[in-house]
Amino acid sequence: MRIAVWHNLPSGGGKRALYDHVRGLVARGHYVESWCPPTADQEFLPMGDLVLEHVVPLDTIECLSWRRAAVRSAGGGTLVPLVLKALDRRNQLKALDQHSQRCAHEMEEGRFDVVLAGSSRLFAVTSLGRHVKSPAVLYLQEPNRRLYEALPRLPWPALTNSEPFRLSAVRDRLQDAIRVRGSRILAREELEGVQAYDRVLANSYFSRESMLRAYGIDAVVCYLGVDTERYRDMGLARRRLVVGIGAFLPEKRVEVVIEAVAQLRPPRPALAWIGNSENPQYLKQLVELAERRAVAFTPYRNISHEEVVRVLNEAAVMAYAPRLEPFGYAPLEAAACGLPVVAQAEGGVRETVVDGETGLLVGNHSELRGALQRILDDEGLARRLGTAARRHVESAWSLSAATDRLESHLFDLVERKDRPALDEPES
Repeated sequence: MRIAVWHNLPSGGGKRALYDHVRGLVARGHYVESWCPPTADQEFLPMGDLVLEHVVPLDTIECLSWRRAAVRSAGGGTLVPLVLKALDRRNQLKALDQHSQRCAHEMEEGRFDVVLAGSSRLFAVTSLGRHVKSPAVLYLQEPNRRLYEALPRLPWPALTNSEPFRLSAVRDRLQDAIRVRGSRILAREELEGVQAYDRVLANSYFSRESMLRAYGIDAVVCYLGVDTERYRDMGLARRRLVVGIGAFLPEKRVEVVIEAVAQLRPPRPALAWIGNSENPQYLKQLVELAERRAVAFTPYRNISHEEVVRVLNEAAVMAYAPRLEPFGYAPLEAAACGLPVVAQAEGGVRETVVDGETGLLVGNHSELRGALQRILDDEGLARRLGTAARRHVESAWSLSAATDRLESHLFDLVERKDRPALDEPES
């Protein structure tokens, strides 16, 4: 097949998934070209190392600097910041649509059999599906969660019961109206973008259900895979170390793991956390929390793949407690390294960790400490879980199996396009 790929992904699991998909398709003999805007991460697993990649301009009007100046002059309590943010959003949506039209035109000129689109870091889904004429598949890692989940609250704030005839009440209602209208525009654009594709693929049944709730569509689960040659059990001596992987962001709930480690019996293990992006203020709070709770906390930022694998091979257990993670590579990467995982049973992790066989699933934060203590105190249990975890990844979560799953969907769409229509029955 001739396959056109589009993405606008940051570094992280979504980019890794697409990179592995493209690598697998190229290895099968398919011809692949990629399109992306300049906002896509070009350093983490660069797609250009695998295929020809076209970086198509995104012609936005740069208004960030004057928006900040206007906010400073007007004061943070006015409507100015919200109005300017709304103008920025409208401008970005228009620019992304123009970018999508240009990419679609270039793809059509290339006579590709099928289009495989990934997510967009700006608005989750763009309008590309509306403009391409070839069969198109969207591999969507997750909906725009901030539109549909409380992180920490929903973007649809209830109108306050402000006292009438006061300036502050009028301001509150206007601010509320601007926020809600902006969220409605994003939700509408995202819904129309998703509906334009011939097929939407999800990384887990949890993500499929999230899309069903958000969009009312029946996405198809197409599980991802892990490179079991890169992630492997090196046979290193395990030490009393708990490890976590995930960006230093509030939704990853690193503080939950710090608190759990702080409650473990002496000798208390150290905690290493590996992340490729961060909220500086949140990371500062984590370091301060670890100091208060006397936890030896080491944050690793943007370390090499080799270093990640080394840490996973030295640790005794992985702790995993993000908020509604749609899939989560980290538990499978740990499993491939022979490392047992203790995870909070929410989101996609319920589909990747087999409780009592490859790791332990817990129901809430308070149970995390007990499960970690159990593995740390029982080397035999840790070894049994780690060995089974490696076997599980090799049998069910390999990159070859993931490529098989994706390839079957692409072939199916191409065959549907080429399949002749049934003759009309004779009267």
